[in-house]
Amino acid sequence: MTGHLARRKGAPRIADIPTEVLAALNQGLVPTVNLTEFLAIDLAQLAPAVAGHMGLDPQAQRLADTLAMLPSFKPMKRHDHIARALYDLAAAHPQRDAVAHALATHASDVARCWASQWVAFSGLDFAGQLQAARRFAADGHFGVREIAWMAVRDALIAAIAQSPEDAVAQLLPWVHDADENIRRFASELTRPRGVWCAQIEAFKTQPWLALALLEPLRADPSRYVQNSVANWLNDASKSQPTWVQDLCARWSQAPANAATAYITRRALRTIRA
Repeated sequence: MTGHLARRKGAPRIADIPTEVLAALNQGLVPTVNLTEFLAIDLAQLAPAVAGHMGLDPQAQRLADTLAMLPSFKPMKRHDHIARALYDLAAAHPQRDAVAHALATHASDVARCWASQWVAFSGLDFAGQLQAARRFAADGHFGVREIAWMAVRDALIAAIAQSPEDAVAQLLPWVHDADENIRRFASELTRPRGVWCAQIEAFKTQPWLALALLEPLRADPSRYVQNSVANWLNDASKSQPTWVQDLCARWSQAPANAATAYITRRALRTIRA
């Protein structure tokens, strides 16, 4: 039983993680509560455990080969390869949908991160990937939400190359959604520079192409969304500082709003440094 671990506070250092907690993390029985725990997980233990929970063979050669190669890859790339191995195994399973559902609803946030990465492997177009990623964009765990937008990033870039207007239009319902996680997803997904992902050259050079997504969020009540919008504009300020300054000035001319003031202050931090 692991219920008593649910409300734990994450250790600040890997060495401080209790043995019981680390064992539960490695078996996929509990989600991580901070980055320290995420980095401490032994993927060679977790991946077979999750495979078994999904109804796959934990000893499958495809997975074993991937785990053997993990030390050759950077930490985040290791997750890409595990996700792909599980995807390939599931594709050959006679009850693929049930297997996929087991991964998408797994107790381990890391397992759900792998499920969200399946979106990028799907071959779906941008609209299809958005639909598939929504459950992960709204996930209760911060880590899953981060992987969710990164999984769709390449599809977005391809969609922008075809038509920036159409790509933005497909995200408009997201910035008006009642769920702050969904609104934040739309902002974070489209950041010109982003973090640990490909850059969006069109939005670096012409950030106004995404203005329709930013305007509805200019006074968003969620600090989670506010930080994302501010970071979006800070990204843009590194290539189009005048546009960002003018936009922030225009937003600031509206009736006083604490959310807008916070966003514009953080958006201009690189320009004012």
